[in-house]
Amino acid sequence: MYSLTPLTGPLGKQNAGHLLRRATYGPTQKDIKEIALLTAEEAVNMLFETQDEPDAPIDPLTGENWVSPKPGEDNSDEEELRKYFAAWHLELMRKEPLNIREKITFFFHTHLPVAYSKVSLSTPVYYQNKLYRHFAFGSFKTMFRKLVIDNAMLWYLDNTFNYVDEPNENFAREMLELYTIGKGPQIGQGDYTNYTEDDIKEAARVLTGYIFDEEFTTYDQDLLPETQIATGYVYTYDENLAVLHDPGVKTFSEKFQNQQIQPDEIISGFATKEATLTELDEMIDMIFSQEETAKFLVRKIYRYFVYYKISDEVEEEIIVPLAETFRDNDYSMVAVLKQLLKSKHFYDADNSETTDDSIGALIKSPLDLFMGALKFFKLDFPSEPDKLYRELYGNVLLSYFYIMGMPLYNPEDVAGYPAYFQGPGYNRNWMTPTNLAYRYYPVYALILGIKNDDGEALLEFDIVGWLDHPDNISDPSNTKEMVREFTDGLFSKSLPEERLDYFIDNIFMDGLPSSYWTTEWVKYKDGGVDTTVRALLHRLMIGLMQSPEFQLF
Repeated sequence: MYSLTPLTGPLGKQNAGHLLRRATYGPTQKDIKEIALLTAEEAVNMLFETQDEPDAPIDPLTGENWVSPKPGEDNSDEEELRKYFAAWHLELMRKEPLNIREKITFFFHTHLPVAYSKVSLSTPVYYQNKLYRHFAFGSFKTMFRKLVIDNAMLWYLDNTFNYVDEPNENFAREMLELYTIGKGPQIGQGDYTNYTEDDIKEAARVLTGYIFDEEFTTYDQDLLPETQIATGYVYTYDENLAVLHDPGVKTFSEKFQNQQIQPDEIISGFATKEATLTELDEMIDMIFSQEETAKFLVRKIYRYFVYYKISDEVEEEIIVPLAETFRDNDYSMVAVLKQLLKSKHFYDADNSETTDDSIGALIKSPLDLFMGALKFFKLDFPSEPDKLYRELYGNVLLSYFYIMGMPLYNPEDVAGYPAYFQGPGYNRNWMTPTNLAYRYYPVYALILGIKNDDGEALLEFDIVGWLDHPDNISDPSNTKEMVREFTDGLFSKSLPEERLDYFIDNIFMDGLPSSYWTTEWVKYKDGGVDTTVRALLHRLMIGLMQSPEFQLF
């Protein structure tokens, strides 16, 4: 029996770590200890506290941002700007407080992707990211309505080339199949469970006449003055007539209750701008009023935050009620995620079975793997923009993500990154023979550090100093308790005694008695050099971070 009943009582360290690894880009030891004292309700509510909007990314060449109100002419070239944008977003993830906003923002990108291979300009991608962040605590339905005329999406799926006399169905098809309701099993020729090929054609007609704004000076009026988000626009003649929009009646199939959508105002044979936008609103309402839309979206949310397998029991006892919550609350991300993340089901407390546990059952994405390590060990990053964005992120870390199978902001498929949509393996797609070896890069980056071409350190980590801080390890001299505390913070589940002993005896001590560590640590604390303890700790880090346990969360 699966249950969305809220978990009661203090979370404890394992549940706290689980929540923070899934809902953020990783906790520190101190974070886990503090959240462990809270109830699920208290902890989850804290994760949804409102955050300030971040400043726009900076071009180190000019010292100014390049996205507002219009891209400048003296900025770095677009290849560099694309890297700066990705680096800027990674920095937001790394520096985020205990908050779920960036995790939801990136979830939107995995579900509603854009790729630099098609959208080569960084500015529209930035504005799309800003749209996602603004609606992370808002309505998915409202956000999707705005995404339809988002510049990056208009270009990515060709809807900017969708005209009344030359219809383009690319976005309409992906909108129904991948982004909202899902097709379901095929019933017949051009007939799927949730829509038909004719519905794609009619949707494409509703979507005609929207144009990519090359000047980035059209702003979403609903979000002014709070947030300036550049958007596409309805192409008009004489300021009000949507001359590229199809003014005819669009009739949808019985899948959508045979609903008809048409302009409510036509002048000289053309829909007005307002009538064109009203048609879009009506189509979004039509799609999101279908029960299957909420279910399809909740399954994506579930696979991202909980587990990739959805059994018949999980479908009925978790997905269906969550979908009802989603629909009844105007597709509020806060409502559905709070219910999920507070539930007994999220913490494996709704039944005694261990074969369907979600804690420690997902393979980490390269993003979760690398950023989690950086945050756990609290590494200091360069403060100088050029070293931070261009040298560390642009020249090094972004290439790590690429070789680990996650080319940030450049997925190869319109559905996004395979691990988030491609069944039956889903997250197991991160573990390809090609990518597997590169997943060990985080540990070597931590141990060896990262330098630029001039030999200057861009990233360094003092493992001895980290271990000696009371926020991290309470008593470093106690061999077994030190390793247990280390692994409890780094891994999703507390290790069984035999596995813990393996790490101590075979990895850390390499055959030496455990008392050897205590002796060497006491020598170091009494004023000795740290050579021996540092070498032992590096060996332990390599063993822990190359283990199967570290690859899971």
